[in-house]
Amino acid sequence: MEVTTPHGPARVEIDEVDRPSFLLVLTHGSAGGVDAPDLLAVRQAVLGIGATVARVVQPFRLKGARAPGSAVKQDEAWVSIVTGLRETYAGLPLIQGGRSNGARVACRTATAVGAAAVVALAFPLHPPGRPERSRAEELRRAGTDVLVINGDRDPFGVPDAADAARLVVLEGEGHDLNREPARVGEVVADWLEGLRLR
Repeated sequence: MEVTTPHGPARVEIDEVDRPSFLLVLTHGSAGGVDAPDLLAVRQAVLGIGATVARVVQPFRLKGARAPGSAVKQDEAWVSIVTGLRETYAGLPLIQGGRSNGARVACRTATAVGAAAVVALAFPLHPPGRPERSRAEELRRAGTDVLVINGDRDPFGVPDAADAARLVVLEGEGHDLNREPARVGEVVADWLEGLRLR
């Protein structure tokens, strides 16, 4: 379905289960889409533990842009989308997350939308080759538990374990986390089950 935001339309693809225990809202990276292998694996694994999953194509991607532009505008659009989903699925605990740039958005907006936890896939700690430009503060700003899953070959770096509730570093994986996406889904589902959100 298409939804309106202050910065253009977004598209939301929803997979529902009977009597869901929580709502997971996921989004893509800067140049990717919601059909990335790791996002699809997470969707499948989390549906299997009784959650409804919404995958969001952000306004900048619907416009055809490969870069998100202003973080403020991106966050405003995201909060608008998630607020609408929370109204539709009132009473369900909210988990939000994404891959790469989408993980950054999920961390930055977690407090504003009242997320119970954040799933950060391939969190881009810094631009490639620029470790001095750390984005670790965005992880700390989440204000709730954050699961970070990164590959040990990610040129964007790997966050410090102290900045997440749980850090999982997958051997042989790069930034796309596409060598063994089912493993990514398993880690996310196991962690979310352990939060006891029901």
